[in-house]
Amino acid sequence: MSRRPRRNHTAELKSKMALAAIRGEKTLSELAEQFDIHPNQITQWKSQLLEGAASVFGGEAKAMPAAEAVDYMPRPTSDADLMLMRRIDELHLDYPFAGSRMLRDMLFQQGLEVGRRHVRTLMRKMSIEAIYRRPNTSKPAPGHRIYPYLLRGLAITRPNRVWAMDITYIPMARGFVYLAAVVDWFSRRVLACKQSITMETSFCVEALEEALSKNEKPDIFNTDQGSQFTSEVFTGRLEENGIAISMDGRGRWRDNVFVERIWKSIKYEEVYLHAYNSVSEARARIVKYIEFYNSMRPHSSLKALTPDQVYCNRLPASLAA
Repeated sequence: MSRRPRRNHTAELKSKMALAAIRGEKTLSELAEQFDIHPNQITQWKSQLLEGAASVFGGEAKAMPAAEAVDYMPRPTSDADLMLMRRIDELHLDYPFAGSRMLRDMLFQQGLEVGRRHVRTLMRKMSIEAIYRRPNTSKPAPGHRIYPYLLRGLAITRPNRVWAMDITYIPMARGFVYLAAVVDWFSRRVLACKQSITMETSFCVEALEEALSKNEKPDIFNTDQGSQFTSEVFTGRLEENGIAISMDGRGRWRDNVFVERIWKSIKYEEVYLHAYNSVSEARARIVKYIEFYNSMRPHSSLKALTPDQVYCNRLPASLAA
């Protein structure tokens, strides 16, 4: 198969695409198909626009390499890959220990022939990986600091002792979005969530700031070592608020299981029951579900109480009497 030719794009088109990505009302797949532009290119233009926006208000914008004015045009995510991503996500929730080799074989058992390398590529796009005990091989972005793990042996006996944050993939009828959530470790309460059509730091920072604005700040904030969480913008917000930063390290696979259970509830009880036709529909329905999850859904790990009841120390009338 021959490589598609280079294409020159005008500044007007780039700004139009970047603004559409920032608005986030269409998935990357929808934008890519509509304008015949690869999703990675749209993501890059979005990042460039956000980085250059500071100059409008007198700040210093980062220089953009001239070579980025020309790009190659690989194909966007196909419908077949979107179907595979949906099935991989379902299998990952049920069997979080399964790596690319096992997932390939499980897909084959279901009549889906796909190579292990392609499964691994899709897993990276979805920001998922197998959960099991192993040496710490994850690496932050170059120049990003890795903070020590602070939860080893720590008794978490009250709300706002520790918050955690993670990102997951949300399938839609056409394309997908990413969901970032801040969770109180003790009560399992989802304190804030944000969606984005691209995997960037900005929507994680927005979720963090929303959680801080509506709740008492935590003593410790725990994440994995993803580049969104190791960025100076993200860690700087935590340091400004005097919050100790903890990052999962060697052998901390159990911490990921805790967050995976929340993702599993959201997906099996909401996401997989609907084929969202738009980003705004996905946003509205997931926010509604999280309100239910926090305020009405009993949790066996909380002795049949809801996260709101535990977080706010509100016992039901039958127990308070």
